[in-house]
This record gives sequence, C-alpha cells and structure tokens, in this order.
Amino acid sequence: MRTAYKCRAYPTPEQAAVLNRTFGCVRVVWNQTLAWRHRRWHTERASTNVPQANAFLTQLKRTEEFAWLNEVSSVPLQQVLRTQQKAFANFFAGRARYPRYKSRTGRQGAEYTRSGFRYRDGQLFLAKMNTRLAFVWSWPDIDPATINPSTVTVSRDPCGRWYVSFAAEAHDPDQAAPAGGVLGVDLGVKDFVVTSGGEKIANPRSLAERERNLARYQRRMARKQRGSNNRAKAKAKVARAHRKVRASRADFLHRTSTRLVRDHDVIVIEDLAVKNMVRNRSLAKAISDCGWGTFRRMLEYKTAKYGRHLIVVDRWFPSSKTCSDCGHLLATLSLSTRTWTCPGCGTLHDRDVNAAKNILAAGLAVSACGGDVRHSGSARVQSPTKQETQPVKVGIPRL
Repeated sequence: MRTAYKCRAYPTPEQAAVLNRTFGCVRVVWNQTLAWRHRRWHTERASTNVPQANAFLTQLKRTEEFAWLNEVSSVPLQQVLRTQQKAFANFFAGRARYPRYKSRTGRQGAEYTRSGFRYRDGQLFLAKMNTRLAFVWSWPDIDPATINPSTVTVSRDPCGRWYVSFAAEAHDPDQAAPAGGVLGVDLGVKDFVVTSGGEKIANPRSLAERERNLARYQRRMARKQRGSNNRAKAKAKVARAHRKVRASRADFLHRTSTRLVRDHDVIVIEDLAVKNMVRNRSLAKAISDCGWGTFRRMLEYKTAKYGRHLIVVDRWFPSSKTCSDCGHLLATLSLSTRTWTCPGCGTLHDRDVNAAKNILAAGLAVSACGGDVRHSGSARVQSPTKQETQPVKVGIPRL
C-alpha cells in the first residue's frame, strides 16, 4: 500500500533561501511550459509529451534570460513537467479543469525524486544543501528510520508554515475486527450526519465560527498599501485564519469518518452532486463549509483500508419522500418540512432520519444485487440502483 507522511519542517535561514529559490524556479518552469504548450496547440495543433517538454526546458535553461534556472536542482524542475502532463491528462479525461498559471502568493512546493534527496536513519538531505532538513515526526508507532520514501515534497503555506511529505510503500494494515453493524447516513447542513439509528451529529460550521475574525483581518489587509511590508504581514494573518478553518474542518471530518468506519461493517451514503448544489447562491457558502466531498473520500479510503464496505446509492433516489415503514411515496415535500406524517400508515417521520433509513435499505438492496461504490462514479458501469427505470415505491424492508 502506498501512503504519505506529512510533517512540519523547520529549515534554517540558509535552507529556506535555497528552497524559496527552488520554488521560484519551479513556478517559472510551470508557467513558461504551460504558455509554450498553449501557443504550440493553438498555432500548430500539436500535442506535447514529456520528452518534448524536457527538450523545451533544456533550451530554456540555455537562454541568457533564464540561465539562473541552473542554480537550483534540476530534479524538481523535471518533476514539474511530469506533474503538468498529468494535469493535462486529467483535463482531457474530464476529471479536472484546464491547468492554470501558478502565483507567487499561493502555496509553494517542490517535489524531489530519489536522485534529488538522501534519506538515511530518519535524516533528510536535499540536493544543493549540505545540512539535514529538520522535521517533526508525528507517528510515534512508526520509526521514521524504517520508511523508504520514493519522493519527497517540500511545501510552504501562504501563512509561512513549512511542510515535508514522504511518499513511501507501507505494509497493508490489519483488517479491523467485524463490528456487526450496518448504517445509513444522510448528510445535511444543520446536522452534518443523521444516521439510520436516529443519531444526529451537529455541523460545527467551521467557517461561520471564525468568519468575524476573518472579515476583520481582510478589512485590515485591504487598508494597507499594496506592496508594503504591512500588507504582507496582514495577508499572512488572513492566511493563518484560513488555515485554522481548514484544520478545524479536517479534524472534525477525520474524527467523524473514523468513528463511523470503526463501529460499522457496512456504511451507505447518498451520491450528492455537490458541484451542482453550490450553484444555489443562498446555500453555496454553507454547503461548501460542510466538506461533503472530502467526507466521502475519507469514507472511501478508510473503508477500503480497514476492510469495511461503503455503498453509494443514486442521488435521484427519493429517500426523503418515501415512508421507511410502508414505502408510500409523497408527490412533493418542501425543504422546509422537517417532519411529516405518512398518509399510508400514519407514521410520524423525522425527515432526515427517515431519509437515512431509506438510504440504508436501498444500499442493502444494491449490495444484494452485487453493486459497489466504484460503479456509482463510473460513466461506463451503472450501479443497480441507477438502473431502476422507476423509483421504488413499495417493498422497502422494515429496519
């Protein structure tokens, strides 16, 4: 199993100068190569591969204008070309948007392969550096001297924090003991998770909790003169405020997903179209603050890692409008209606709990038909739930 270990790094002033110079060269190579690819396609209608990009980089380094590119290690510059090739491959495959130019004000990074670093006994030495790069190892159960990284990525956040990430092969973890539970999960804005068992996990609203401080820092930055040191300091404070929001959200998502995976053998969620939902200007900020897409990705890799099973049901399945007791399907159900009484059996339903129960029932039906989470995201293979021509109105098993 391939994994990565991201640690805080603490370079010396001399090392920081070398890394900052490397970041600048990486950014220039990316932007120059991207512009060259763009011109080549629009003038010659010719595609570009990695060997052609390498030849362009060689010619670029021979020019007088960009001769300073030879002052840094060539390994990160070559890795830029491979990364850009992958970015274009993802764009043409429809998985990402067109690659954009890099800015000096955003996150900076440089990737080193084995020929660009030396890692021995838990100590890291990068190319063009005579001293080891200090970092803090955050996994007490893993000896850093035992890992054999294939690539090392050094990065610096806009707020000034340094990180080093080791990509290495690791042993497959032991499969978790069977928990004996199945769970349906309905995601929301007010309550982030509502389970089929009736549990509700409140949304911490990470951005809303820190929005006032963030707005104050942004106003202070707006009043500073552009290009001044005071503006740079104010901008760093804004970046730190954003980092705290990201860290708070990531901590909540990790804790919640880990607990669900640890306590249940089968987890069923709904395939939400977050990209389409954020087009609603009234709910865009609240939905983006939830992190539903990140939560689903965490569930996917954690269930695969520990031997659990994740099932994703069709986004068009009427989970909220269907009675989980008798299967009666309502014609309409407004978003403001949080509880409703079934006309068929008279059961009073909590909207979100009822949806979670229906999601679990539909997921178990998908599992019985041989469906899998990988089918739900594929354009070539449809999950059994998506193959239904009409929504199921009756026959939903009682939980």
